[in-house]
Amino acid sequence: MNTRTTRTLAAALSLTAALAISGCSSDTKDSAGSADSGAKPKLTVSGGYMPEPVNDKMAGAFMVIKNDSKTADKLTGVTSPLSDDLQIHETKDQKMQQVQSMDVPANGELKLERGGNHVMFMGLKNTPKVGDKVTVELRFEKADPIKVELDVKERTYKAPTSNEH
Repeated sequence: MNTRTTRTLAAALSLTAALAISGCSSDTKDSAGSADSGAKPKLTVSGGYMPEPVNDKMAGAFMVIKNDSKTADKLTGVTSPLSDDLQIHETKDQKMQQVQSMDVPANGELKLERGGNHVMFMGLKNTPKVGDKVTVELRFEKADPIKVELDVKERTYKAPTSNEH
């Protein structure tokens, strides 16, 4: 064997060994005993609404995205026929700012609520009224997109919180 063949063979053996070792160490199982690595998160959306916009310049959207799996995910985008410019906003120190994504924790939830994190519609194509429905599609890093119908509510509407029973 020449030097080039020896080097190629050594590299191939090293790669094979590395793949075998990584395959052994990444065998994670969930409580039901099925492999959970790479599984898509199980996301559901509830309580979606939009307060009636004052004008066609902007509107907010609020909802709860629940993750019933051991795989964390991220909300990465939102689309809607109502606007070509939807943004994900976080609120910190009473100031809102656009972000590229928001975490949806494993076995947890992402709350998009008044005074907190939310979706912002910029430049509405029309102004929805109370009783209308607005369709949005939520996009995630791992999970499939989810279509949601938002109820247009009165401007003063406050969503019930989960700890009010």
